Amino acid sequence: MTAPKQQYYAKRAELLVKNLKSRHFDAYYCATKEEALEKALSLIPQGASVGWGGATSAQQIGLFEALHHGDYCPIDRDRCETPEQRQQAMVDCMTADVFVTGANALSLDGQMVNIDGMGNRVASIIFGPKTVLVIAGMNKVEDTLDAAMIRARTVAAPINQQRFMRDTPCSKTGACGDCKSENCICNQIVITRHCRPVNRIRFILVGEELGF
Repeated sequence: MTAPKQQYYAKRAELLVKNLKSRHFDAYYCATKEEALEKALSLIPQGASVGWGGATSAQQIGLFEALHHGDYCPIDRDRCETPEQRQQAMVDCMTADVFVTGANALSLDGQMVNIDGMGNRVASIIFGPKTVLVIAGMNKVEDTLDAAMIRARTVAAPINQQRFMRDTPCSKTGACGDCKSENCICNQIVITRHCRPVNRIRFILVGEELGF
């Protein structure tokens, strides 16, 4: 990554960390994926049960591999052998010690936007796990909440649907069709604007382009 972009991300992150903390989130900035992995592991207690939903950014920094090889109790739906076990894993995530997630978008004033298909990911962000750990590349940050909403709907969701390639307008065109398809993944749109209890949700902002 070029030095100007690194500087740009670092300066925006300084402001964003301040604004997140003003909303009673805990927040940190790491310039690289390697620093982000080290910070994430420092925030997860040894022996903790750790679950996650769709979290490409966390996967990209190597967090899931580290959890499987460390002294933790991962709840990994992707390693389940049956649909029933996978469903139970998603339910178990709601009572995990730590829930790891990404963010579809963040606004510079400290608000997070997430879109979900099944709802399990946003449900765990809202309530249940003792701690929520958000891994987010600075490419997810927009100047305003309105812009963050647009990013989540017109960038993050259509790209995510390319992974699943279900029968929706955005899987065919790459553009949001504001659809009501049976296979729509934009079923819950959640804005997290404040943290209660204080510091339950922790952000690790990464000065690299992560996720979608």
